[in-house]
Amino acid sequence: MKFLGAHVSASGGVENAPLNAHEIGANAFALFTKNQRQWVSKPLTTESIELFKANCAKYGLLPEYILPHDSYLINLGHPEEEGLAKSRAAFLDEMQRCEQLGLKLLNFHPGSHLNKISIEDSLTRVAESINYVLNRTKGVTAVIENTAGQGSNLGNEFWQLMYIIDRVEDKNRVGICLDTCHTFTAGYDLKDSYDAVFNDFEQQVGFKYLRAIHLNDTKKELGTKVDRHANLGEGFLPLDFFKRLMNDPRFDNIPIVLETPDESKWKAEIEMLRSFIDG
Repeated sequence: MKFLGAHVSASGGVENAPLNAHEIGANAFALFTKNQRQWVSKPLTTESIELFKANCAKYGLLPEYILPHDSYLINLGHPEEEGLAKSRAAFLDEMQRCEQLGLKLLNFHPGSHLNKISIEDSLTRVAESINYVLNRTKGVTAVIENTAGQGSNLGNEFWQLMYIIDRVEDKNRVGICLDTCHTFTAGYDLKDSYDAVFNDFEQQVGFKYLRAIHLNDTKKELGTKVDRHANLGEGFLPLDFFKRLMNDPRFDNIPIVLETPDESKWKAEIEMLRSFIDG
């Protein structure tokens, strides 16, 4: 079964995110559990936590298909100790917020080497950061999102994702979120080499680690390493690609989340994706 949704607003409190997901016909969704552009936010209140859980239950939104995203400020591969410590503390707070909400996943960008240390050294720091946080939390899986490779960002090549996983101690609590826009602009041709790309992913990482999909079209061409999302059918990925993915059982039973720029189209996009499913 396909679990489809979008990264919805949690404005006014996390308890509003399930309502916003329900309004677009979603059975999965993503959210920020705090302001994504601030290092520190107020703790979640008991009332917000209880309302969030109640609203999820009301609309049949299960924790396994909810994909919170951490702050954009966090860099778990930071080359400098002060920045690394600050990022680890913030990531720990994000994981603890997920614990409080009863969620199972936390999606994050692996980080950046900032052209100050090697890619491998920065990836090792990401893995060490994950170990640091997993050792201090329970029940939440760290979900590494692949990137387009813009600037000094890590995680645009499949081997880098596995390099991190290989160094994570608890393999049961680490996974991958593939963003279709990022994958394509990183140089993996989802348009004309669908089988080859996902065979490559299976060989280098393994579908056993796939925990989520960010389903986005792209405004930029193959291999440009530029992260610019487009609404479905409005970029360089054809609708045939999305139809094929909707009928691929390897993407069953994980959250498939839209981050397309025009949120007024989310409901229609979800309906379209469901219509693509054969039978």
